[in-house]
Amino acid sequence: MSGWLKMSIRSVSAFLIVAAASCCQADEEGSWVSLFDGKTMNGWEVVGREGSVWKVENGALVGSGAPSMLVHTSGPYRNFRYRAEIRISDGGNSGLYFRTTRRPGFADGYEAQIDSTHRDPIRTGSLYGMCHVYQRLVEPDTWFTYEIRVQDNVWRGRPNTRIRVTVDGNELYEYLDFEQTFREGHFAFQHHDPGSRVEIRKVEVMVLPD
Repeated sequence: MSGWLKMSIRSVSAFLIVAAASCCQADEEGSWVSLFDGKTMNGWEVVGREGSVWKVENGALVGSGAPSMLVHTSGPYRNFRYRAEIRISDGGNSGLYFRTTRRPGFADGYEAQIDSTHRDPIRTGSLYGMCHVYQRLVEPDTWFTYEIRVQDNVWRGRPNTRIRVTVDGNELYEYLDFEQTFREGHFAFQHHDPGSRVEIRKVEVMVLPD
């Protein structure tokens, strides 16, 4: 057998092994499930003050008015990947919540900050109160993709909740919450200021094994 043929066989074998591994990993992680149909607010509930406004406009959930939360009624969820496409107004302030309560206040659950130019300097990409990003990663009035991966874990014998934060495909960091502050819960979006406008589309979850 020629050297070239041997190398070709090895290359094909290596490719098949990698492909098989990728296939198995995809099967183990499951598939993405949509939480927003792009047309109605089915499955979502507003928790807020009088004057808070959530509606569907041009295929997106839109929050404005008084401070409020928009909670998805499914759940609770524990280990998952969660992603959405989001746009925040200039000077706007919002948040992507996970493992939150069914009727949350602003301090209930983990919050991935949504903020490009608000007076609060803690920007998009931050895990509010835990790991802060001060650089502007996303311009206002610009669509971006937020993805959060959450999985309980043990590191050097210490239980923790591992939270991986990704913006527009760029993984920013992995935060280990050894307090395991929030054990499970629902998904929600925050609308923070009366002058803000936040838009959300393509909301999806992938449940991960315990």
